Amino acid sequence: MSCRVLVIEDEVIVAMMVEDMLSELGCKVAATATHFTQALELAQALDIDFAVLDVNLNGKLSLPVADALAARGIPFAFATGYGGKALSGAYAIAPTLQKPFQIEDLSEVLRRSGLAVG
Repeated sequence: MSCRVLVIEDEVIVAMMVEDMLSELGCKVAATATHFTQALELAQALDIDFAVLDVNLNGKLSLPVADALAARGIPFAFATGYGGKALSGAYAIAPTLQKPFQIEDLSEVLRRSGLAVG
């Protein structure tokens, strides 16, 4: 069974790139969210195995979305162009993909989260 992934990204082109990478790795994109409210709703309810979470969604930090995922025990990775500077406290230890990232980086994060990918 392939892993079901939620992609949270406000840049449509970047979201499409991540979706393509996930498909190539044998994962199914369960949904894509481009706005904070949509992302939070999906993080709270969608049946997923993992999420790729843009740190900054149209100027709003997505940390409450990360909290919702963590509360449900769903692993996730932050994706950011700001590096580790954007994350502090408990978030600083979360897996982070530095934009622009490659498929190998995404594959490694998924594997470290215990998901089988191709």
